[in-house]
Amino acid sequence: MEAGSGFSDLAVALGLVLALEGAVYAAAPGFMKDMLSRVGEIPDGVLRWSGLVALVAGVGLVWAVRG
Repeated sequence: MEAGSGFSDLAVALGLVLALEGAVYAAAPGFMKDMLSRVGEIPDGVLRWSGLVALVAGVGLVWAVRG
């Protein structure tokens, strides 16, 4: 692995997140506004577990791809 590739990977990951988020907001702004307004109704425990599942899935995917 070359020096500085960790930062490059982080920048690419951040760019992908921004591109995907932007695509969803551009394609369906009404849907996103509706979903964001409902987030406050979701119990903290459900949000926490959903976040943990997403975290584990993301780390697992990166681990599977990068090794």
